[in-house]
Amino acid sequence: METVSLTRSHCGTQGVYKHRSGETGTEMTFSVFVPDHAPAEKLPVLWYLSGLTCTHANVTEKGEFRAACAEHGIIFVAPDTSPRGEGVPDDDAYDFGQGAGFYVDATQAPWATNFRMRSYIENELPALIGAEFAAADMARQGITGHSMGGHGALTIALRNPGRFRSVSAFAPIVSPLNCPWGEKALGGYLGPDKAGWRDYDACALIEDGARLDALLVDQGESDSFLADQLKTPLLAKACATAGIAATIRMQPGYDHSYYFISTFMAGHIAWHAERLKA
Repeated sequence: METVSLTRSHCGTQGVYKHRSGETGTEMTFSVFVPDHAPAEKLPVLWYLSGLTCTHANVTEKGEFRAACAEHGIIFVAPDTSPRGEGVPDDDAYDFGQGAGFYVDATQAPWATNFRMRSYIENELPALIGAEFAAADMARQGITGHSMGGHGALTIALRNPGRFRSVSAFAPIVSPLNCPWGEKALGGYLGPDKAGWRDYDACALIEDGARLDALLVDQGESDSFLADQLKTPLLAKACATAGIAATIRMQPGYDHSYYFISTFMAGHIAWHAERLKA
């Protein structure tokens, strides 16, 4: 692991790092905020997965999470959204290829070689964080994310029962099986057999028996993607049917941007803190 930068902020250290990933076969960059702590103290870890077109930098620079993480003593980890670089397949559209990994392990050529974001986020990067950050308590993890990253957070948590003590999302894509973004991405990365898509659809995973102890979702009512792409009511229905304690808040006037995310970020971190420190 190579340190790209270290910056003092909100009584903690904001770092940016890179390493060579065995899963993606590329150099991957991520950021980690570590609040000040006693030498032997262990702190819970909150993962944040970003949305389409984003890198680690979007939330790191605009998410306004550091003050709340310092207050509650939480390490904040922000990975990239896809492999990048020369020789990595790409697409001209913003919603496929580099910047749009959808947190899947691709099975279709030419994507299968590098686009292994599921294994990178579920296995490789957590192992690196646990090995390189002495304060990281990997027995106390939470996960959140925005849009495509909200889809990633929900599906990763649902597929890994017991790993995450807390799960939340900002404007998540709740059912890629039922929206244009999802149909394009899952079809391109995984092929036409929709049975193989269900592992990457939060509503389908819940229908198939996966469960969360609790869930917090904030969704802007003025989000231009709400009706066609995000489809929040499908998640509300799935959780109600399954008996999952889901708090799904529709926020009047808010859109899909980081103005929306940063408004509710501190509240999400406090919500995670209650569960990570219980």
